[in-house]
Amino acid sequence: MDLRIFTEPQQGATYDTLLAVAKATEDLGFDAFFRSDHYLHMGDVDGLPGPTDAWITLAGLARETKRIRLGTLMTAATFRLPGVLAIQVAQVDQMSGGRVELGLGAGWFEDEHKAYGIPFPKEKFARLEEQLAIVTGLWATEVGKTFDFHGTYYDLTDSPALPKPAQAKVPVVIGGHGATRTPRLAAQYANEFNMPFASPEDSERQFGRVRAAAEAEGRDADDLTCSNLLVVCAGRDDREVARRAAAIGREVDELKTNGLAGSPAEVVDKIGRYAEAGSRRIYLQVLDLTDLDHLELISSQVQSQLS
Repeated sequence: MDLRIFTEPQQGATYDTLLAVAKATEDLGFDAFFRSDHYLHMGDVDGLPGPTDAWITLAGLARETKRIRLGTLMTAATFRLPGVLAIQVAQVDQMSGGRVELGLGAGWFEDEHKAYGIPFPKEKFARLEEQLAIVTGLWATEVGKTFDFHGTYYDLTDSPALPKPAQAKVPVVIGGHGATRTPRLAAQYANEFNMPFASPEDSERQFGRVRAAAEAEGRDADDLTCSNLLVVCAGRDDREVARRAAAIGREVDELKTNGLAGSPAEVVDKIGRYAEAGSRRIYLQVLDLTDLDHLELISSQVQSQLS
């Protein structure tokens, strides 16, 4: 079971804060550092000092880390034109020496689009489909040949399809709760399917749909990694758990029900339930980015048991 650290910088974080978390992620033996792609805070926080851009952040971290994988859950297809996104991701992959992964989603948070003047189209899923075809198509085009795409929303003619990523194939992550279109899209384009904030039971059902869609696409279902995204709040004792829950504005019982919370033993046991459901990777949503001791505890007393 891989453990990856996932952050929500739109809630309030500087680049230096994210760098500290990324370096701790690497030093403590976690598999990867991922971040959300949002421009507006959510809930009862002020979001100060303001948003940071996902791919600019990852470009910086690409030069300041050496081992961990770097990626997004999820880049919003509404934020970037697909040709520009393909260039950005390829460049960051080169800067990292081939450690980038692209989580790509349709985009959903209308308020952030309004706040920063970003169009929020109705046909988001259909646009996502075309973006996936274009981004992966540009990367797969042989050097010296050109790429064309003529869709409903995007039109590319004689693209040189450059630059290329350092990796032969940048892993693509697709996720969500949709019962039909999402599994089909994952089967077509994804290396990994991520189920966010769901129970083991709901995860198992969705993983089954994704595996069935992969097989219908002619793929080996085992080639598609299934993963979960869950909030984490661990502590050495009840007092420490309660303190960390209060710091992120959550209740302990709710966190235990909907995430990974409690003692290291409780967290390990809950992760085991997701493993039984078919998950092979957990993204730990860390909401207090100043609490690096939290990461150390998870590394020494949770990750050590899983490995």
